Amino acid sequence: MLARVLTPMILAAGLLAAAPARAQVDPLPSWNDGAAKARIVAFVRAVTEPGSKDFVPLAERIAVFDNDGTLWAEQPAYFQLAFAVDRAQAVIAKNPDLAKRPSLRAAAKRDMKALAATGEKGIAELLAVTHAGMTTEEFAAIVREWVRTAKHPTLKRPYTELTYAPMRELLDYLRANGFQTWIVSGGGVEFMRVITEELYGVPPQQVVGSSIKTRYEVRNGQPAIVRLPEIDFIDDKAGKPIGIHKAIGRRPVAAFGNSDGDFEMLEWTTASPGARLGVIVHHDDAAREFAYDRSSHIGKLARGLDEAPQRGWTVVSMRNDWKTVFAPQR
Repeated sequence: MLARVLTPMILAAGLLAAAPARAQVDPLPSWNDGAAKARIVAFVRAVTEPGSKDFVPLAERIAVFDNDGTLWAEQPAYFQLAFAVDRAQAVIAKNPDLAKRPSLRAAAKRDMKALAATGEKGIAELLAVTHAGMTTEEFAAIVREWVRTAKHPTLKRPYTELTYAPMRELLDYLRANGFQTWIVSGGGVEFMRVITEELYGVPPQQVVGSSIKTRYEVRNGQPAIVRLPEIDFIDDKAGKPIGIHKAIGRRPVAAFGNSDGDFEMLEWTTASPGARLGVIVHHDDAAREFAYDRSSHIGKLARGLDEAPQRGWTVVSMRNDWKTVFAPQR
């Protein structure tokens, strides 16, 4: 009889003793203790604790993330550009006349210097041609196969292994505290939607990106959305707040980026009243990844570095704030 009475009490006491231990589990184990980590944790606590003057209702807990250079690597070229270069040979094989275009010819030969010489217009042409002329399902299948087999040219690892462990932990941490996590990137929206759920736990409907025009058709008796070789929307710089407004309809309370292409997104997010968080990932770790900022050909970061202190944005040092850089594939 005494045992039957005491056993539940002992179990209850054990559960109570274990509760503080669970509460103290580090939600960001890949982050070094320091000002950046403390700022993020303090913000999350402030906006999620009932009764806090900074409390944010669940529906308004929206965090937006750039992708290239923020959630995965971006050097020496954007990964989607690498995809387009790999695709160039395939599209020229189907239509040899495309080899007359300097951008396509350079890409097919993997002559990155010649491709760069074609400028933004040439690269836009390459992206349009290699990403169009097929249905959305066909394009998704091509991207999925490329991601499964392609490897980074210098790191010699699959692109799916080049996501950042600290940022994936941050995504999980925010979602565990009631946040919606959205990706808002200059990359192609349909390219990213193929991979974001598997890599980051972000479903395709929560991805905002650049897009090409599409057309609805019935092919062989089946309805399809066909991709056209025309730019529809560029989700970069001032385009990011516009993309957020169109797709989300609410101003985020937290924004994460790594370059001046994210400046307007951070500016718009942190300019509204209440507790707001702006974070910039600074690539300063040449030993474990790449070191670049002001003079980089992609992912340039100058204005963001200069203005972050006065705007209250947190600059995360990859070298000092991250215990590890790359995450294992999910």
